[in-house]
Amino acid sequence: MRRSAAIRPSPADHALQVLSRSADKGRLWWAVTLLLASRRGSTRRAALRGAAAVGGASTLANLVGKPLFPRRRPAADEVSEHRQLVKRPTSSSFPSGHSASAAAYLTAVAMESPRTALALAPVAGAVAYSRIHTGTHWPSDVAAGAALGVAVGLATRHWWPLPAQHPAETAHRAEAPVMRDGEDMLALVNPGSGDHAHDPIQDAVYAWPKATIVYPQPGLDIRTQLATHIREAAGQIRALAVAGGDGTVAAVASVAADHGLPLALIPAGTLNHFARDVGVRSMADADTATEKGAAVGIDLGEIEINGTGGTARRWFVNTAGLGGYPEMVRLREHIQQHHPKWPSAAIAMVRTLRRAKPLEVVLNGKPTSIWLLFVGNGTYAPKGLVPSARPALDTGLLDVRYLRADLPYSRARFILAALTNTLNASHVYRQADLPDLHIRLLNGNRRVATDGEVGPLGNEFRFRSRPSALTIYRL
Repeated sequence: MRRSAAIRPSPADHALQVLSRSADKGRLWWAVTLLLASRRGSTRRAALRGAAAVGGASTLANLVGKPLFPRRRPAADEVSEHRQLVKRPTSSSFPSGHSASAAAYLTAVAMESPRTALALAPVAGAVAYSRIHTGTHWPSDVAAGAALGVAVGLATRHWWPLPAQHPAETAHRAEAPVMRDGEDMLALVNPGSGDHAHDPIQDAVYAWPKATIVYPQPGLDIRTQLATHIREAAGQIRALAVAGGDGTVAAVASVAADHGLPLALIPAGTLNHFARDVGVRSMADADTATEKGAAVGIDLGEIEINGTGGTARRWFVNTAGLGGYPEMVRLREHIQQHHPKWPSAAIAMVRTLRRAKPLEVVLNGKPTSIWLLFVGNGTYAPKGLVPSARPALDTGLLDVRYLRADLPYSRARFILAALTNTLNASHVYRQADLPDLHIRLLNGNRRVATDGEVGPLGNEFRFRSRPSALTIYRL
């Protein structure tokens, strides 16, 4: 404190006063959040994770730490009068709430966007030092607050897992033809997918100039459209390609699996879950893999649907579900266009469960009542509320999760367990990795959702994992 007080007067004195006041009640960080959240991607995720961290750090510092550790603030004569804040705080000095919020925000942002954190580091450091410079905190208050903030920032991963940084693993290399400029390739491009400011047609033409490029026909199912092209080509098509979002990719992947053709994909949707898991991040990745003939075999999920209209079959590359799950997926995908996955999933879950009706079912031979059913193609992680990514694409297993409706207050207990990240210990939530699942409805017919799309009605569903059912180009 004495060393800081001995610094000669300068314009920095006023600047640090203004900065310190701007951080009161986290106002500075809320403003930064609004600025960063205006951009999509990692910057937006960083902003929202930072805001969550500030909320937790501020609560712990001001409502828990200060009452537990009462401490006098530095005397007014410790620093020159021109440095002091006009309105000096009267709460306990230990720990520094401003430092806790600054450190929490910076730590949370760094986990999502290191470059953004690097730009914010001088601001966060100046906020923490300003509390010493203005004589409102002891250095040990600032150090304790910063340590608390770092801990809270890191703890956000407990509820909000970080996105996977590496593609899912598969031990199954697959044979696939080398596709020079896309010759003998049939590529479906969906111009309506993803960002309307970016045209996926240009990517497809650049990567595969010799490919036959088609577009979704209004009123015609993509599967039917591609199957017709393949039949008319009379064996001349050696690979399929797709540029679009997850729904489009899932439809083309099902045709590729049915006809035993390798698949190349350009991620051109809003979220691109499947492409991210596979490890194809851009057009360049897809182009390089097809030019080298590098491919792997991955599992697909299969559903056999029995209903009044007969038996139907569907492939799925990501997820399938029954009950409230299809509605929750639709709502989450809509919210997730503007917000990160974990908050989007939480909001969608609460809204869906509030309106859901229980399903009376026989699940693998056992009668039970459920609110919703999730089935993932492969084993997802984490095993809590938001299945974020697949560590492997060749497990031969389905990730089955459901919420029981036969226990008192099951929805409220589920939400509480989700908020406290204790779903694995909850009696209302069930998760298992299974090679297959048979479910029969006891109260009418329902539609199954596959990869975010609503499928046919049925009252009996058999889910299976089909190992290495799809060959996909990947380095």
